[in-house]
Amino acid sequence: MSKKIKRTIGILIFSNFLVCLGMSLIFPVMPFIKTELHLSATDMGIMNSLFAFAELVASPIVGRISDKVGRKSMLVWGLALFMFSEILFASTNYLFMFDISRTIGGLAAAMVVPTSNALAADVTTPKQRAKVIGLLSAAFSGGLILGPGIGGMLAKSSYKTPFWFAAVLGLISMVLLIALMPNDKTLQEQSHIKVHHHESTVEPGSSVLKEAVEMLKGPMGILFVMILVSAFGLVGFESIYSIYVNEVFHFTMGNIALVLTLNGLISLFFQIALFERMVTWLGEKRVIRYCFLLAFIGTIWIIMSHGKLEVIIATLLAFTAFDLVRPAITTLLTKASTNNQGFVNGLNMSLTSVGNIIGPIVSGALLDMNYHYPYLVVAVFLFASFILTFRINSRIPNR
Repeated sequence: MSKKIKRTIGILIFSNFLVCLGMSLIFPVMPFIKTELHLSATDMGIMNSLFAFAELVASPIVGRISDKVGRKSMLVWGLALFMFSEILFASTNYLFMFDISRTIGGLAAAMVVPTSNALAADVTTPKQRAKVIGLLSAAFSGGLILGPGIGGMLAKSSYKTPFWFAAVLGLISMVLLIALMPNDKTLQEQSHIKVHHHESTVEPGSSVLKEAVEMLKGPMGILFVMILVSAFGLVGFESIYSIYVNEVFHFTMGNIALVLTLNGLISLFFQIALFERMVTWLGEKRVIRYCFLLAFIGTIWIIMSHGKLEVIIATLLAFTAFDLVRPAITTLLTKASTNNQGFVNGLNMSLTSVGNIIGPIVSGALLDMNYHYPYLVVAVFLFASFILTFRINSRIPNR
C-alpha cells in the first residue's frame, strides 16, 4: 500500500469520525434545548429522526452519483454540507431551522460515510480490506462514543459551543481532504486496482429504485437484510437500555455511564486490534454468524439476569457482537461487488437508517406494554439472522 493510499485512508478515517461526532454531539444538550426553547418531546424526536430520514433517502442516490462523478468531489461537498449544518444549528433558536440543520446533516452523512467505504474498497485489495473497513467502522463507533462526552464538556459554557466546535473540525477536514487527498484517477493508479464505476447490473437509464430492488433480489440480498436487522437490533437494544436497566435492575446513572464507557473501549479495541485477525482466521461469513449468535445470547441473558454484574457482562457481550457484525457484513459486501461500490455502500447506509428510524419507535412502544418485550423481539430477529447466515450465497467470496 503506497504512502498516498495510506494518507487517503487516514483522511477517510478522520472524516468518518468527524461526521459521527457531529451526529452524537446533540445528545447531551437536548434537555437544554428542550427547556430553553420550550419544545416538546415530540419536537425533539422529529428533529432527530430527520437526520436518519435524510440518510435513508439520500444514501443510494448519492452513492450512485459518486460512482459516476468520483469519490473525492462527493467527500468535499459532504464535508462542506456538514460544516454548514453545524453552523446553522449553532446560529439559530428556531425549531424549523434546527430541523433543516439536522436534515442537511443527514444528507452530509450520506455523502461522507458510504463514499468513504466505497473509496476504501476501490483502493484496497480484498486482503487489505478487512483491516481498512474495521478502522473506518472504529472511527464511526468512536465518533458516536466520544460525541456525547465531548458535547457535554463543551456545553458547560453554552449549548451552542459543541456545534461551533464541530463546524471548525469540518472546515479543517475539508481543507485537509482538498489539499492532501489525490484525485480518483491517481488513487486508482497508485492502488493498481481496476475500478469499474459505470458498470451496472441493470439496464442503463434504469432508476435508482429499480437498481436497488435488483440488487436486493440478487445474491447480496441476504447481506442487506442482515444490515437492516443489525441496525434495528442495535438501535432497538440501545435506545431503551438506560430506561430498562434503571427500572428493572435499579442501575444508577453512574452504573449506566460505566457500562457504556466500557463497551466503547472494548468495541474500539476489537475493531482496531482484532477485527482483521478474526476475518483472516474465520472469514467474514463465520464472523457474521458468530456475532449474531453472541448478540442473541447476550440479549436473552439480560432478560434472564438476576443481578447487576450479570447484566453488565451480558450487555458487553451483546454490544461488542453488534459492533463487530456491521464491519464484517460491510467487508463482505465490498468483496461481493466488484463495481458500483458507491451504490452498494449507499444502499447499506439507507438500510441502516431504516433500522435507526424503526428501532427506537418499536422498542419504545413495546416497552410501554412490558419491560421485556423489546428485548424478546430483538432476540427473535437476531436468532432468525443467525439461521440466515447458513444461507449466504456461495457466490459471495469469504476472504
